Amino acid sequence: MKLKISIIVALSLLFISCKKEASISVTTSDYCAAVDTVSAIMVHDIFSPPVASRIYVYPNIAAYEILAQNSAKYQSLQGQLKGLDSIPKLDPKSGVNQKLAALIAHMEVSKQLIFSEDALAKYRDSLYQKWGSENQKEFDVSKEYALKVVERIKKWMGKDNYKQTRTFSKYSVYANQLGRWQPTPPAYMDAVEPHWGEIRTLVADSASQFKPKAPYAFSTDKNSPFYKEAKETYDVGNMISKKLIAMENAKSDVVPEESVIATFWDCNPYATITQGHMMFAKKKNSPDAHWMNITKIACKKTNADFETAVFVYTKTSIGVFESIISCWNEKFRTNVVRPETYINQNIDPTWRPQLQTPPFPEYTSGHSVISNCSSVILTVIFGDNFAYVDDSEIPFGIPKRSFKSFKQAAAEASISRLYGGIHYRAAIDNGAEQGKNIGNYINNKLKMLKK
Repeated sequence: MKLKISIIVALSLLFISCKKEASISVTTSDYCAAVDTVSAIMVHDIFSPPVASRIYVYPNIAAYEILAQNSAKYQSLQGQLKGLDSIPKLDPKSGVNQKLAALIAHMEVSKQLIFSEDALAKYRDSLYQKWGSENQKEFDVSKEYALKVVERIKKWMGKDNYKQTRTFSKYSVYANQLGRWQPTPPAYMDAVEPHWGEIRTLVADSASQFKPKAPYAFSTDKNSPFYKEAKETYDVGNMISKKLIAMENAKSDVVPEESVIATFWDCNPYATITQGHMMFAKKKNSPDAHWMNITKIACKKTNADFETAVFVYTKTSIGVFESIISCWNEKFRTNVVRPETYINQNIDPTWRPQLQTPPFPEYTSGHSVISNCSSVILTVIFGDNFAYVDDSEIPFGIPKRSFKSFKQAAAEASISRLYGGIHYRAAIDNGAEQGKNIGNYINNKLKMLKK
């Protein structure tokens, strides 16, 4: 009897020792959560839209490149993006969990690009502990491979001229030169990223490849196109102000639609609040983060698998990155004065826009370029009539909005800058065209799906 029990125990132990551990499960929600975590940290750290675009694009590319290894559906971006050489090859027999490695790479590259590294490390370490408890061997080999890829991506992104631009001179203000951008209230901040046009593009031939139509020539003549554009921005702002006053007088809670749209798409990480002698930041999403959240919404609505989600995030973030380089190159090339400054000097010294004017030149509208490029890319992936509910601004106390398509959202984001009083119409319309051109170029040039 004792011998029989011993045999049963021995066989049981042998079965347990030979039993294969289950593979670690990594889902689309896990990837979206990692991107959201980085977005939240960026709001806390207050990154400008240009720098935010860089923080999004490189981690997504790292994750995508891992998934493209030995893939029957996705094609590597090596040789398609400037300077991107091959990453370490993945042996199919290595035991690496590619989804897991992709997510690890995303977090590790992100950690290199933010200020609050400890916040991301805390999030990452909690996942590492969980994955290690599920399957230590698979976690170790996947992490080892991911870190090799991270090192390669770090070397590549380190050559994009970002470090060099940190040492370049600040924007110079010439008070007597009419038509040039000048700092605006309430903070009168220095111009943000005046040398961003010198950052290496990934797909475009150069920062000036998609140079838009020239802005109207500066003029204070009331019959000039420039004055008329400024007058339109002024008149629209006054119309919205009158509606808001009427709403208050009627004790109504129905906010004018133009004001709602302006607020929803504000996305100004530099907004400041003044109380007496105190001035502090009112933290918000950047426009980059808003479109990353729209990407998440689309992926979740379509129940996109992990690989598809990474593909969509990567392509959209490349579009945002290229859009901002092109837009910022144009902003500091044309150096157009903001409506607030022009209107105060030439039309009404007491006028203030509904939104705070962002701290950089006016032409073209960054929202128009970024939004229209993103909408073109997302429309190719999800279709022309993709209806969705946008909850991107709920964390900042702003209600969600519904859209019938990405293009409708992009059009609303663009016109919101006129409603907010921070752009002229030419910057909006020509910026929208600029963004569409960049998006179409990326769609045509990047070959990410295998035929």
